[in-house]
Amino acid sequence: MGTELEAPPRTYRVRTYGCQMNVHDSERLSGLLEAAGYSAAAEGDDADVVVLNTCAVRENADNRLYGNLGHLRPVKDARPGMQIAVGGCLAQKDRGEIVRRAPWVDVVFGTHNVGSLPALLERARHNEEAQVEIAEALEVFPSTLPAKRDSAYAGWVSISVGCNNTCTFCIVPALRGKEKDRRPGEILAEVQALVDQGVLEVTLLGQNVNSYGSDFGDRGAFADLLRATGRIEGLERIRFTSPHPAMFTDDVIAAMAETPAVCHQLHMPLQSGSDDVLKRMRRAYRQERYLGIIDRVRAAMPDAAITTDIIVGFPGETEADFQQTLEVVRAARFSSAFTFQYSKRPGTPAAEMEGQLPKEVVQERYLRLTALQDEISWEENRRLVGREVELLVAAGEGSKDAARGRLSGRGRDGRLVHFTHAQGVRAGDVVETVVTEAAPHHLIADGPLLSHRRTRAGDASEAGTRPTTPGVSLGMPQIGVPAPLPVVTGC
Repeated sequence: MGTELEAPPRTYRVRTYGCQMNVHDSERLSGLLEAAGYSAAAEGDDADVVVLNTCAVRENADNRLYGNLGHLRPVKDARPGMQIAVGGCLAQKDRGEIVRRAPWVDVVFGTHNVGSLPALLERARHNEEAQVEIAEALEVFPSTLPAKRDSAYAGWVSISVGCNNTCTFCIVPALRGKEKDRRPGEILAEVQALVDQGVLEVTLLGQNVNSYGSDFGDRGAFADLLRATGRIEGLERIRFTSPHPAMFTDDVIAAMAETPAVCHQLHMPLQSGSDDVLKRMRRAYRQERYLGIIDRVRAAMPDAAITTDIIVGFPGETEADFQQTLEVVRAARFSSAFTFQYSKRPGTPAAEMEGQLPKEVVQERYLRLTALQDEISWEENRRLVGREVELLVAAGEGSKDAARGRLSGRGRDGRLVHFTHAQGVRAGDVVETVVTEAAPHHLIADGPLLSHRRTRAGDASEAGTRPTTPGVSLGMPQIGVPAPLPVVTGC
């Protein structure tokens, strides 16, 4: 009598578009699918389930989604049983429209119900029809769900979701809802769990990360959280993104300067240097306040690397407004900047504003801005030639330098450094070296290493294992309920 062979597990692939929040959510989606018995598809193989985790911030987001869905249709036609799921901000916005325009999609789920994906896939298979589930409010923080992380040495930790601001160019608050803060003790428990797995660096995530605590009435909660996180033994680097200038306070600067594990790196979105444009954007700060924050950060941390976001061509932006942006860029001397040409987003107030600028005007200003920022970035990087840097060796960055015998790593200030390959150095290890050359967007260290420290994260990277993290929760998941910051002993 023959033995029936067990069917191999269904495979999956998650494709991520957009911000760090989406990257974090995608790790949770992978963890949920693994917990449900799926396995990651091998590189180059077609997957049984393809999940598109979408972004709705840019104008071409819709075109990109439906273009990708169009490419997947013949693949699905050739693979009976294959499923396609669409989640993220664009799914929250378009809802049933996705299935109407792409009827070969099996599942559509929103930003508030990431945890529903395995059940929705099963239901779609059983019912043989598309399942669309868009929750209107968050019930469980994504961080309470299991995760399959991309990195053995670095992890994302969400401290809040949603946004209470009403910037006229942004659709995110409508898609992710009002701000909800996690309990401090739950955040620290998640960080501790990551460190126990060998993680050396965490990035605290929030739509406006420094407004953390507003949900439970504690204006000093974010600075307290930075200090408490810094007391976790074994955690070497703490980053956070993105703060909002209107809510950036001196106690956060003090916490950054006084907590050794907090990196002297700050991503501070500017958006525009013109007070008139900032007013139309509904950004609750002006040029003077913004530059004042930069000055105080540099007074407390002279080595701080400050990066930013800038939008060019916002409706009604004049040449004089644009010149104000250039002046702020010259004064702030950002180490780098993410620059964007304004694009309409349906459903935002800015999309209906008068004074929409011609594409050629926006493009010309954009080129002037990026040329100026590249010049400043290069000047700032050249100042670092000859300095010692500590690097957390990265995986998958700087591959173009591999032929030159270089690896890549991130300094504590966030800068990318390509350094001379040394025997036995793995992703997740820590090395020290000296900068020998500068370019606008990276540094080069072609001399011998000063030191090399092997780490548990490097062991995991060498073994090729992709770490998994169970969901972390102190009791039942609760939203907006404060708990005392626990005392964590350590260095």
